[in-house]
Amino acid sequence: MILDPGLNLTLRPMKYPVFFEMYKAAIKNTWTVEEVDFSHDLTDLRGRLTPAEGHLINRLVAFFATGDSIVSNNLVLNLYQHINSPEARLYLSRQLYEEALHVEFYLTLLDTYIPDQKERNAAFSAIDNIPSIKRKADFCFKWMNSIYGLQRLDTPEQKRQFLLNLICFATCIEGLFFFGAFAYVYFLRSKGLLNGLAGGTNWVFRDESMHISFAYEVIKTVRQESPELFDAKMRSQVVEMMKDAIECEMAFADDVLNLGVAGMSQRDMRQYLQFVADQRLKVLDIPPVYGSKNPFNFMELQDVQELANFFERRVSAYQVGVTGEVAFSESF
Repeated sequence: MILDPGLNLTLRPMKYPVFFEMYKAAIKNTWTVEEVDFSHDLTDLRGRLTPAEGHLINRLVAFFATGDSIVSNNLVLNLYQHINSPEARLYLSRQLYEEALHVEFYLTLLDTYIPDQKERNAAFSAIDNIPSIKRKADFCFKWMNSIYGLQRLDTPEQKRQFLLNLICFATCIEGLFFFGAFAYVYFLRSKGLLNGLAGGTNWVFRDESMHISFAYEVIKTVRQESPELFDAKMRSQVVEMMKDAIECEMAFADDVLNLGVAGMSQRDMRQYLQFVADQRLKVLDIPPVYGSKNPFNFMELQDVQELANFFERRVSAYQVGVTGEVAFSESF
């Protein structure tokens, strides 16, 4: 079974072909940072952003500076060694490349948006000196360290530990922290600001959605093979984890929006995060907790914007659509 200790290397016959298909789909979605055009963003940064919007962007890029690096570390240190499927490890190898690409994108973003070296250094060390970002990082490290050093999954409890790590990084970190960040980006894009950032974020969003879909497929496979692992205690732990993640993200929202950004409020952001959390829980067969609706119409129009720019984009923007259970209507 997929969480049995060992290192299965046999790709023929394939036991889990769905993961190989995900790997092939990800290859078709290749993009590069050089394709992102920041030229109009510089004009916006120099004269079109309000002080409150400028603060929002500074906090956002500070979070981006290390967010995907944490995800990459968990993937290498914790996930790869325990998912005993050569097809799935192919996908994880591709995901690691995509995380590196995201790090490069955010590095370029910081170099472009923050020319002052001292300010840039402060952004890179945000997990140490900005409390709202440190809180999110501490949440990530807590769950990354939860199975660090666990060499084998021999017992049901060890397998549950692993699953909680996988669920956390898919639903809370990639699926909530980053989707909260995407909301700020697309809010600004809805006002005609920072289209280069939004264009690059489209590709990151697509990658992250596929990462979440992959994790859900692993969880679905484990549930089919070992349904006894998904007991009431574990479901309760997932709900508590999600509630904790929302409070971490709301601390960030309070920081990001504390100067008063016209058109976006802390109340709306909490409602949006609760909506996203419910979607994540439903895919895990856990009843929704909040019953909130999406307050951000601009998020529902995100795929429309992609179509509007269809003929202006490189081929990598539309080679392959995201498949699986992370459709636009559900993710946001």
